[in-house]
Amino acid sequence: MIYFYRYKGKYLFSFQEYTDLKKIDEKDVKDNRDKLYFLNSLDPKISRRSFLVNSPKLLFNEEEGIHLLLQDNEDYSDKIPYWILERIHEGLVISINTKYPNWEEVLDFNREKKWKVNLLALGDVGSTLAIGLRLLGGDCIGEIGLYDRNPHRLNRWIYELNQIRIPFDEKAFPPVKPLDESQLFDCNMFIFCASKGIPPVGSPVEDVRMAQFKSNSEIIKEYAILAREKAFKGIFAVVSDPVDLLCKVVFLESNKDKKENMDFKGIPSDRIIGYGLGVMNGRACFYAEKSQETLHYLDQGRVFGPHGKGLIVANSIDNYDEKLSQYLTEKTLKANKVVRSFGFKPYVAPSLSSGALSIIATIKQDWFYGSTYMGEAYMGSKCRLKGGQLELEQLNLPPNLFGKIKATYERLVKII
Repeated sequence: MIYFYRYKGKYLFSFQEYTDLKKIDEKDVKDNRDKLYFLNSLDPKISRRSFLVNSPKLLFNEEEGIHLLLQDNEDYSDKIPYWILERIHEGLVISINTKYPNWEEVLDFNREKKWKVNLLALGDVGSTLAIGLRLLGGDCIGEIGLYDRNPHRLNRWIYELNQIRIPFDEKAFPPVKPLDESQLFDCNMFIFCASKGIPPVGSPVEDVRMAQFKSNSEIIKEYAILAREKAFKGIFAVVSDPVDLLCKVVFLESNKDKKENMDFKGIPSDRIIGYGLGVMNGRACFYAEKSQETLHYLDQGRVFGPHGKGLIVANSIDNYDEKLSQYLTEKTLKANKVVRSFGFKPYVAPSLSSGALSIIATIKQDWFYGSTYMGEAYMGSKCRLKGGQLELEQLNLPPNLFGKIKATYERLVKII
């Protein structure tokens, strides 16, 4: 049975009865063209607060996990009214988990055309990312706020970035303004670029990203708690390594009360996005272009998983080839070491491909590669933020490819 409700001027429906909401008849809803909200009550520790329903199967999920990436071809016409199926096809259905204490905030969302973005830490990655946002974000970013604990570094980039101008079109780029720490979460998106303990060039450390986990976890925990205290409602964007694991730290730490109990009053899991997979796609493209045998990756390929160990490059979804995919995966994973062998830290491509370009795509509601919550881990895939709600690309994945993706997912779950 389906129950229909009217609440805060919005239309809602559910397979379970909510006695505290005003019931209405189906006929009062189906001719309305507004967004439709589906209410569920899943465990908030392993499910998102809200997301865009791009497939009817998502209405029947009893739990979330890596299966969110799989396309479902089942016929739901005998389970769901035709007009709800039409709304799903039109991108007008949003699922809300009422187990989150702040679930009603989803109903109040209003999308802003131009975002205010605040960026923390102006090291190699942060400063390069800020350059990209300044040069490329004029049509979707209204203001860029910068903060760094080193005041001289902060002032340097305020001066440098604001002096980048197009002659005779001097207002084309978003203004860049300094922040103090108390202003960091006065924005639509907070970008975390702080990092500590990066192994120097020439270091024997095999997994550079994981080497930073402990120290970066301590830093990001501080800002996750601050975001909670500020009742931050924007997107918490994680750029520092290891991206996927740090996203999980933000979710867990921001949703604890002072007694360390999970109360889910902090940042919802779906408002935390990791930005590390974009450059892995860029590196896969770089190597794919070197041979006619792999050139098709640019049109047919995908990347999945973390920014580092466990990454999966698929040469093609429709014509998946294990050997070619493994070749591209190995090349992509070692690409950063190649740059290090030249005597340089490999931060430019990540800052722009994973950072600036992917963040701009997020704001503009375009598809990008990002790490989002899939039940118990943040996992990288193609996604977009449409009307403020995350949408994951769903595919008919070959069984052997999905098996590798699932193995990576399960590895991430075990780490944290």
